[in-house]
Amino acid sequence: MDAILERSHALKQAVVDFVLDAEGDLAQALETYAAGKLRSGNGNSTQQNLVIDSFITEGKVGDKSPLELFINSDADLQESDRNLISSWHRSFMGLFAITKILPDGFELRNWLTDKYYIVKPNNAQTLQETSRLKQGEILLTRISPITDSYWTFFSNYTIMGKLGKPKLAVAIGNFKEEYKNHLYSDAPDLLEEAWQSVTQYHQQFVEFFGTDEITLPGYQLNQKIAEFQEIITEKYLAASGIDTSKPLNELVQEAGINEEEITAAVKEMGADSKVAAEIFKNNGSSKMVMPKVDLPAELRKAEQVTAISHPRWGQMFLPTYSKVKIILSTADWQNIEGSQKLIRSYLEDKRINAFIWYRLAEEYPNTLENVLQTVLQRSDFQLNRDLNELLQEFNKPLEPDLPEIASVPLHLHSLFQAALGEVQKSKPQGKGQKKAAKGFK
Repeated sequence: MDAILERSHALKQAVVDFVLDAEGDLAQALETYAAGKLRSGNGNSTQQNLVIDSFITEGKVGDKSPLELFINSDADLQESDRNLISSWHRSFMGLFAITKILPDGFELRNWLTDKYYIVKPNNAQTLQETSRLKQGEILLTRISPITDSYWTFFSNYTIMGKLGKPKLAVAIGNFKEEYKNHLYSDAPDLLEEAWQSVTQYHQQFVEFFGTDEITLPGYQLNQKIAEFQEIITEKYLAASGIDTSKPLNELVQEAGINEEEITAAVKEMGADSKVAAEIFKNNGSSKMVMPKVDLPAELRKAEQVTAISHPRWGQMFLPTYSKVKIILSTADWQNIEGSQKLIRSYLEDKRINAFIWYRLAEEYPNTLENVLQTVLQRSDFQLNRDLNELLQEFNKPLEPDLPEIASVPLHLHSLFQAALGEVQKSKPQGKGQKKAAKGFK
């Protein structure tokens, strides 16, 4: 084992001890950070260790990171140690596939970004434990750089086994929920592009609907969203230099490929190969189409659904937003049946984000303040002073995470399409619909 690997293990343990033994501001910062991270977790030892490692590399004590505080606390640290510890700011969580077994480690593929890493254990115990790992297995872990050419396991790993496409799509969906800030940690270009896609989607939404908020019966909104998605697709294809007025067989002839290749490509994406065959019927008169985008069944059946778009918070579908607005625009709102229950549900439901509350506060400042004073039984509640604190009390982030409508890398899109195709094929004929695999949308 390389000396620098062994040294990284010793330094990591020293940093952990430094953080856990700390008092004052550092101890308080760790307690606050851990409370936020473990709020929805199971709090087992593995999760606790991951939180500590996350705090070490990502946490802040004032304007300093725990790693910086450790470096500053030991004047005798060699320059090479300081550089190695500083590089741990680049560590990140990932969902990794083992692509190669190496004599002293592994080649891992980060499924979130399709980047590959040489990762080597940095102590004898981990080296022995990882000897049982097999090619194709999926690991959930945090890695950190050692040199320019290889990395090491910074945290304990969770073995998820060899996963088929549907289960892998679910695992990626779960990762997205648990580690939102690590979706594209090692690919800032992908992250920037994803955020830009949210802004672009919002602009197109406003252009299509003429507003950033629209309320329609569920089935009508579903039709409108489908029309909207079709226009977006046509614009995307046109921007890519594809003439959407031409039938598909003409396009593929110009590209020099044939029906068999298209059929194979469609099947690889997880769709039924009959879909591709249908495109070539009737002398190839069918045009290119995109998969239909539907609202969930409960929203399609809803009497009214409000769609709201924002360039950072993304797109939201709310079946009760109109009723909330009626409550807030009514002087004797308490006489409206279920009003207090609905307002409280908007606080407790994690799908109702801070932006929705800011929007309501801007439109109905006086009524909303009065309503919250009554619902919360806090007569001294002041909207302009206490709203952010209230939202944090109910675990609502004040800044948006990357929304569901953000674009995803092609390899993930292909995975989810293939996973959906396998799930659909496995459904028994005549049975009820199963819930689709969870993943990016």
